[in-house]
Amino acid sequence: MAPPSYFMGLSAILFCIGVAGVMLRRNVIIIFMSIELMLNAVNLAFVALGRAWGSVDGQAIVFFVMTVAAAEAAVGLGIILAIFRNRATINADEFNLMRW
Repeated sequence: MAPPSYFMGLSAILFCIGVAGVMLRRNVIIIFMSIELMLNAVNLAFVALGRAWGSVDGQAIVFFVMTVAAAEAAVGLGIILAIFRNRATINADEFNLMRW
């Protein structure tokens, strides 16, 4: 069986890839997928720590995080589609809906 440090390291790498995707990319779909990758990295860390400590608390928290991720996916994709229909672009630099 692999030690928990391997899973925590993989979780940290996945989270860093997600942060890099959010910070460096301007495509809204890529940013959205990067946020999902960060949420999955946190889920992996919760499960790994829960297994290492012999507790099911980490797995219980994962269900709540998955619920938030599903809600975010539904609302986020709806917002992205609405903006694409109005602006005909998914470039984050061209969104100025909240500006005066």
